Amino acid sequence: MLVVGNDKQFRQMVRAVLERAGFAVVVSGNADAALAVAVAEPPALALVDVVLPGASGFELYQELRDRLGEELPIIFVSGERTEPHDRVAGLLLGADDYLVKPIDPDELVARVRRSLRPRSEPSEPGPEVELPMLTAREQEVLALLAQGKSSDEIARELVISARTVGTHVQHILGKLGVHTRAQAVAVAHGNGMLSDADVLAHVRDAADAPT
Repeated sequence: MLVVGNDKQFRQMVRAVLERAGFAVVVSGNADAALAVAVAEPPALALVDVVLPGASGFELYQELRDRLGEELPIIFVSGERTEPHDRVAGLLLGADDYLVKPIDPDELVARVRRSLRPRSEPSEPGPEVELPMLTAREQEVLALLAQGKSSDEIARELVISARTVGTHVQHILGKLGVHTRAQAVAVAHGNGMLSDADVLAHVRDAADAPT
């Protein structure tokens, strides 16, 4: 198991917890070293801090996926990127989980064990989300939300007022049955309403946002 983090104390804590749970653990403090270790000896799971020196955890995630494929379970963790849009970005990218520091040791072990379940093992069915038809304008607004644009930016791009944008957003939230813009983006992507390009734009926005 590979643990990648920018905090030595956190790496040591995670290593101790996971080793007590019976896992073999290798730790790394940056993306380049972690990638080299993973390629040389592919881990059973990677626990990756979003904020790393040099390349970000999101960038390391993409490298691990390119080199090791989709079967590797990857869990993001962060003490800085803890806002809903950060977590949504990580999950949209395809991570198995996104944990926020401080992490309870028992919860950490439980999340790791869950992510290590065979991919063929059926998971518990979640609630089905029935998506009402969005208007063409609402789909445009939703796609721009996924790119991380503000209401003012959307208004300028679509040549409408910010108030009208707000009305469209409220309609979108109501139709999707969610409460926040980040939840709307997650639901839309999960139901095939947004392209991979939209998702990657959302992820880059979250990674580049100031802490």
